[in-house]
Amino acid sequence: MDPFQLEEQGISVTNIARNPSVSRLYEEAIRRDKGAKISHTGALIAYSGDKTGRSPKDKRVVRRPESEADVWWGPINIDIDASTFAINRERAIDYLNTRKRLYCIDGFAGWDPKCQIKVRVICARPYHALFMHNMLIRPTREQLANFGKPDCVIYNAGAFPANQHTAGMTSKTSVDLDLENEEVVILGTEYAGEMKKAVFTLMNYLMPKRGILSMHCSATADRETGRSSVLFGLSGTGKTTLSADPRRLLIGDDEHCWTDSGIFNIEGGCYAKAIFLTREAEPQIFDALRFGAVLENVVYDEADHHVDFSNTSITENTRGSYPIEFIENAKIPCVADHPTDVIFLTCDAFGVLPPVSRLTPEQAEYHFISGYTAKVAGTEVGVTEPQATFSPCFGGPFLVWHPSKYAELLSENIRNHNARVWLINTGWSGGAHGVGSRIKLSYTRKIVDAIHSGELADAPTEQDPVFRLATVTACEGVPSEMLIPKNTWSDKSAFDVTAKKLAQLFTKNFAQYANGVREEVRNAGPA
Repeated sequence: MDPFQLEEQGISVTNIARNPSVSRLYEEAIRRDKGAKISHTGALIAYSGDKTGRSPKDKRVVRRPESEADVWWGPINIDIDASTFAINRERAIDYLNTRKRLYCIDGFAGWDPKCQIKVRVICARPYHALFMHNMLIRPTREQLANFGKPDCVIYNAGAFPANQHTAGMTSKTSVDLDLENEEVVILGTEYAGEMKKAVFTLMNYLMPKRGILSMHCSATADRETGRSSVLFGLSGTGKTTLSADPRRLLIGDDEHCWTDSGIFNIEGGCYAKAIFLTREAEPQIFDALRFGAVLENVVYDEADHHVDFSNTSITENTRGSYPIEFIENAKIPCVADHPTDVIFLTCDAFGVLPPVSRLTPEQAEYHFISGYTAKVAGTEVGVTEPQATFSPCFGGPFLVWHPSKYAELLSENIRNHNARVWLINTGWSGGAHGVGSRIKLSYTRKIVDAIHSGELADAPTEQDPVFRLATVTACEGVPSEMLIPKNTWSDKSAFDVTAKKLAQLFTKNFAQYANGVREEVRNAGPA
């Protein structure tokens, strides 16, 4: 406990547990967190209440002269003034000061000491404390004793609502970031993922300011050479599944930075989706959900506390948080040499993108800014055909700068370190969803293995006439006829119509970024 430091943050409560042990947090969660239980594997089961996912429309960024020109203002970064932030900050502190007991978690974001920031989380729920104990890099006793003033402070008063009469508030939820003072205020949501993504958003501002690329991606490394590979992809594209490769070292599953010396993981843990989880499909994740892990919003049976991972009655966004060292092949510290390969994953439900193609640096910028995948028919009410989804840099909700800033840094790193860039379609072949079939995971794994081995570096290619991609035409273990998408369609004219439709969607989406990128990048999209 360090009352002086917490007094600096306006906290008058004296009953504060600073970086308590995991066992202590379990004990206090069972006593204080409503509904908290222990699963039969030893994970802490906890519930986030009404909010079972992030609230991106309720994120606010303080508009200040120092950073105003840097921020990509709009629906992702909605501005509030300093006065509104001060009101919400005071509201959060007032709430925290009504609690009989608080929790303070001090840790680091970033495994590279040169880029590391010190983060302090002040919260009222043991479950939130354990979550951030897992997700931040845990300091040694010596580091904790010399922690000093934090760089970033998160005030988590999520059980207390924002005042909807406060200027700029559109609901009872508000997640506010002050970039200059590196403070975060959380009101009206107890979803733990808001803390994790607030740290990532802050790093997405700070790192590019230093010429360092921050990335929403997973990363692995070769056991022999130490060279890494990064995989970008939106939900459902296979990012987590394909990074869980026991033959390679895991650097991290979600957030990384690329510096002049290599890559590093921002986080100290993983936050994996748990819906439909099985040991057969995801043995590493399944076995990591043991004592010390948090299982969020899952359903369990009362008799023996077995978790029903297929039960979606609370939410489909069930999650598991655990320290990265719970993964047997994790590389500690989580740093690696420069990537040999940058992989973009897309689940193309239109069935027209090649299973694998190689990109030029300009095409890499174009597809990175596009961040494409597709929803399939039947997943949402009213969705009767595939629908394109675009998220800039494969992580739009967490960007601070204009997407072109991150794309230029990516392109610069690709050129400087001779990285190869690939676009992999994990979606449909032989027709769109409802007609064709999903590309087998075994084929995608063969493609990724061939990328990592260097086999595809010299593989034959032919240019896709619509998307102008260098389509790989031969990969051991993958049927050659499926590598050219049109060959798998029985109705060739339907393929042409569908490809043209998707190309137009790409062009329409990219138009909103066109003024902020170089001409070569604008011309790197579909014909």
